[in-house]
Amino acid sequence: MSFKRTVLKAGAAIAALLACTVPASVHPHVFAEARLDVVLGPDHQTVKALRHLWRFDDLFSSTVLMEFDANADLKLDAAELQEVANTIHASLADFNYFQLVTVDGKDVKMKPPAAIMANFENNQLIILFESEPETPIQLAGDIRLGVYDPTFYTAIDFTEDANMAVEGLPSSCVRTVIRPDPDAALAENQQTLTEAFFNDPAGTDMSKIFATKLELKCHA
Repeated sequence: MSFKRTVLKAGAAIAALLACTVPASVHPHVFAEARLDVVLGPDHQTVKALRHLWRFDDLFSSTVLMEFDANADLKLDAAELQEVANTIHASLADFNYFQLVTVDGKDVKMKPPAAIMANFENNQLIILFESEPETPIQLAGDIRLGVYDPTFYTAIDFTEDANMAVEGLPSSCVRTVIRPDPDAALAENQQTLTEAFFNDPAGTDMSKIFATKLELKCHA
């Protein structure tokens, strides 16, 4: 079963967030402002966890409100918010919860978050969750962290560099926020982009090359 059909079973609003697109419409339809907090281990030598916060645009948030407001009181109570959270939790599982985590260019396996929290504040849907790597990531080499939607349907943006934060980073590491230029990203990855990417980018998982990333370069 495709991801889109799976999500449609859970609710039309979340389908709008995560639905697969066709080549002619590979443009963001849903927008969210994000914050990423990197949690270091007690010795400040490992990445222990990633804390995510996504604040969605008013239009999508109102769609979620209409779809999940079961008692039609124009607000989402605790049970309705839990239903939103559960739906998103299940829907994102096949996509690593939109996380990009690499060390020296190699993907790092992340544990699924135990739960996702949903809130509705100032007419905007807010999603929060924390995830951990299967094993703590040593602060060594080139670590890159970010968020991207492989379907190209959702634009999750870090509007300020400070929204990609890490507290207590040791002096052996340099923190940089990388915001790729789309044209430059295409040029730099020309050798790895297949015909399938240009015919249907949403099916190739290559949107990660356009994602804003927090880079931690660490040396011994």
